[in-house]
Parts: sequence; structure tokens; C-alpha cells
Amino acid sequence: MPNESLMTFVPVLLLLLFAFAILRSTMRIVPQQQSWIVERLGRFHRDLSPGLNVLVPFMDRVAYRFDLREVPFEVAPQVCISLDNTTLTVDGFLYLQITDAVKAAYGSSNPMVAAMQLAQTSMRSEIGKLHLDQALSSRQMLNAAVAGAVEEAATNWGIKVLRYEIKDVTPPQEILRAMELQITAEREKRATIAKSEGQRQQQINTSEGQQRQEINLADGRRQAEILRAEGEAKAIALVAEATADAIRAIATAAVVEGGIEALQMQVAKSFIDQWGNLAKAGTTMIVPADLGNIGGLVGTALGIVRGSSIGPGAAPRASVPTSR
Repeated sequence: MPNESLMTFVPVLLLLLFAFAILRSTMRIVPQQQSWIVERLGRFHRDLSPGLNVLVPFMDRVAYRFDLREVPFEVAPQVCISLDNTTLTVDGFLYLQITDAVKAAYGSSNPMVAAMQLAQTSMRSEIGKLHLDQALSSRQMLNAAVAGAVEEAATNWGIKVLRYEIKDVTPPQEILRAMELQITAEREKRATIAKSEGQRQQQINTSEGQQRQEINLADGRRQAEILRAEGEAKAIALVAEATADAIRAIATAAVVEGGIEALQMQVAKSFIDQWGNLAKAGTTMIVPADLGNIGGLVGTALGIVRGSSIGPGAAPRASVPTSR
């Protein structure tokens, strides 16, 4: 009895395993952003879309599986020769995306490797058109040129070239040392030029400052002379005006009653004071020749005043004394 049960269980188990294998080979779940190529009896049948898909057992098989997301590939370093026969080592990254799974499956045996090899070939060709300095400073142009060249050929492979980025451009050590010396010399030259420009500007500023100072001093002196001259002119005018007023006042006082006698007394007093001041003016004593005739001199002065009070053309009444 146990043997009969075991013999019955084994076929059932085998049948279940066979059914599971058939079901597994029939039902396929494709992940998102992937594309599977199905071949039926060795020929292309269809492209499975993401989700649940049903295949015909023993006739359909999944031949290729492609990831439709953007995939970066590192391009191996390679030696390139520039237009001036300088060797450069260049590497980078190539960003690819499969847009047509059918072309990617049947357009090339390995489309990704083909795209990377084409990127290396295009980079050598583009650098060969440039001098060393241009190759070092034209990364953006080289990236665009390589991406365009790969894009043109990769269209038949169902691949889209998103971009190419140069990672490193390395010249030989001798070139690097020469470039460092050149950069150092260039910086020293710029520093020397900047220093000389600073000194020249300093001298210009100093000379302009001195010039403005001289101009300001000259303007100040000129203005001072003008003000001094104007002050002296005003002083002279005021003195003359005061003198004229005094003369008019004296003339007015002389015509009133008793005015001529007062004027005569003032003239006599002024005459005597001036003789006294004249005698004291120096170390030498000045004495009139006839000390006894001072009264005659005063009389002469009074006669002049009296004659002036009479009018023009009138002779003075006092006689002029003679000195002995």
C-alpha cells in the first residue's frame, strides 16, 4: 500500500513541476525602463513592453535585455598627437541611452563598445586639428565635436549620445614644466607692469598735486596783493577825504567872528611844535641862526594866514624878519 501511494505521488509531482516550468516560461514580467527582445524560432518576433507578457512555450525566447536609462561609460585614457606634434593623454566619460531596442539588438553585436571606440577615434582626430594651447583651452568644443561624431554613427545602433565630457588632458612632464615656467614669467611680467603703472600714476598724482598747490599759492598771493592794494587805495581815499574835510572845516571856521585869531594861534603853536620836534629828531641839535627872531618867524606865519584870510592876491600885512 505505501508503495502504491509513492508511485502515485511521484508522477503527480513531476506533472506539477512540468506545469510550473511551462507557466514560468510563458509568463514574463518586464521591469520599468527595460526592453526585452523576443525571438520566435530564431527570428525577431516582438519587443516586450514593461509589465506582464505571455510567451509561447518552446517557440518564443527572450534573446536580448536592454536598460533604457541613461548609462555613463568611462572612455579609457588614450594618447593623442596635436597639430604641433605634442602628445596628450586624454580620457573622459560618454553618456549613452538606448532609444531603439531592435536596432540595438541587430544593428551591432555590441553597440556600447562600438560607441566608446568611435569616441576614442573621434577624439584623436579632433585633437590632431588643434595646437597644444588650443587643445588645452577648447574642452567644450572637443566635447561637442566627439558627441556629434558618435551621434551620427550611433543612430543606426539605436543609441542616443547625450553628451561627452573630457575628464583629463595631460601633456608630458617636459611640457608641464615649460608651461609652469611660462606662467611664472607671465605673472612676473604682469607684476612688473602693474608696479610701473602704479609708480607712474603716483608721479602723475604728485606732480598734479604740486601744480595745484602752486596755482593755489599764486592765486592766494595775487588775491592778497589785490586786497592789500584795495586797502591802501581805500586808506589813501579816506585820508584825502579826511584832509579835505579838515581843510573845509578850517576854511569855514576862519570866516566866522574870532575864527581868524584862533587860526593864527593854532598856526603859531603848530609852528613852534614842529621846530621842537625837528630839533629832537636826531643826535645833532638843530638850532635856528637867530634864536631871538623866533617871534618874527611866528609873525611871518601869522601874516601868511592873515593874507590867506583876506583873499587871493592880497599882500600880507606882517613883515618878514631878516636873520642876522
